[in-house]
Amino acid sequence: MRYVLVLVCLLSPLHGAAQTTSTQPTSTITVEESAGEDRAIATRIRAILTELEGFGNVTVDVSAGIVTFEGTTLDAAKSQQLTDLANRVQGVVAIENNVTESTDVAERLNPMVERMKARLAQTVSFLPLMAIALGVFIVVVLLGIFIARLRQPWDRLAPNAFIADIYRQVIRLAFILGGLVIALDIVGATALLSGILGAAGLVGLAIGFAVRDTVENFIASIMLSVRQPFRPNDTVEIDGDTGKVIRLTSRATVLLSFDGNHIRIPNATVFKARIINFSRNAERRFMFEVGLAPDTDFAAARALALDVLTGLPFVLKSPEPGVWIETIGDSTVSLEMAAWINQNDTSVNLARSEAIRLVLAAFDSAGHKMPEPTYRILTLEDQRDAAGPAPRPATAPRASASTAPAQDVPAKADKALEQIVDQERAGTDRDLLGSDGADE
Repeated sequence: MRYVLVLVCLLSPLHGAAQTTSTQPTSTITVEESAGEDRAIATRIRAILTELEGFGNVTVDVSAGIVTFEGTTLDAAKSQQLTDLANRVQGVVAIENNVTESTDVAERLNPMVERMKARLAQTVSFLPLMAIALGVFIVVVLLGIFIARLRQPWDRLAPNAFIADIYRQVIRLAFILGGLVIALDIVGATALLSGILGAAGLVGLAIGFAVRDTVENFIASIMLSVRQPFRPNDTVEIDGDTGKVIRLTSRATVLLSFDGNHIRIPNATVFKARIINFSRNAERRFMFEVGLAPDTDFAAARALALDVLTGLPFVLKSPEPGVWIETIGDSTVSLEMAAWINQNDTSVNLARSEAIRLVLAAFDSAGHKMPEPTYRILTLEDQRDAAGPAPRPATAPRASASTAPAQDVPAKADKALEQIVDQERAGTDRDLLGSDGADE
């Protein structure tokens, strides 16, 4: 056993020595092989730099796998490109980049001059193709203008001249875009069209926000010209303003007030406003109220007022006039009276005035009084007096109203205003209203 232990101790160092010897390199690199590899790396890098532009002043030296660059380039990006290039070459151990940016004026300007010459030569070679593209564009645009100027199809399709003009503008724009696409396709620059349309979209969006009110008025004018809720010379009330319609422009609706003033209302307001058109129907009703004493025989008074209204020559038989009790006040009871007229021949204000005059005269003749307001003042004695209420004071005598027959109430004022409107409309053709448009 002792001999075995001694033998193991003797063999152990030999086993470790064998392992150490097996991990060492078994071959060597000769100097000739290293120099050949350096030359191959330098040759490869120089060949690559010869094919690239901007590295004419750069020298390459390779020693022991270390690449050293010397010289100048036009910009710092070129210097970094050298480092990236050397890193991709097999066998390079390290890189020493000593290249600096050139400050020589002639050296920096010469490439730009060469590029300008190349672009000029390319432009000259493209001139015939560009001339053909330009000619095609002009022909397409002229064709669109010719089609847009034709009156027959657009006037027949559009409800009025304004919409027809919009159709023509759309046709012109469509042909311009079509000609531009064809011309760009001829020169092989269709990719440029997306950039142009994108820029036009951004510009249009910015302009749209800047002129939002104008665009809103323009769109409202299109809707109003198509539907036409009123016509020239119609008496309308729009957003509290009343007058006769002069014209509808692409921005505003112009009214002539009964005082002879112009009222311009933006079309966006008109489109959203509550519009009352008094002229759409020839029949129009006028109303007035008469107060009578509480002890009046209202059945007789109502029948009398109805007879007076029915007998007026300017009051229509159908719809029939009407009289009814409307309100009860402190000292009077009110009768509401209404009658219909043809407003094309009869003035509403004069008819109402004449009806009031004749009804008051009839009431006065029949003894139906309109008492003045009376007030009762009670003293302490009156309050202690239980004998009864104080006697009603007598009303003052009223002067009898004239019982002259009904007078003529022609619509002279309305006709005069209509003549003013016609004169103003004759001075311009910028009107979106017409007599043949669709009624809303």
